[in-house]
Amino acid sequence: MGKSEIYSIFARPELDASFWEKAQLVKPLTKQAISLRVDRDVLDWFKSQGKGYQSLMNAVLRRNYDESS
Repeated sequence: MGKSEIYSIFARPELDASFWEKAQLVKPLTKQAISLRVDRDVLDWFKSQGKGYQSLMNAVLRRNYDESS
């Protein structure tokens, strides 16, 4: 699974006026700093994807979490 494929999962459609009429302010989830041990090859692959590799790791974890719920 490539970086662009992962990011496309979270892509948002165009927002028209009807969206904004029903929009509600929602407080975002806060991030928690953690220490995580991962296999070297896994970390190397994420780092090779470039800037934002930690956000990419979070997106992969989020997708797995959402699909298992």
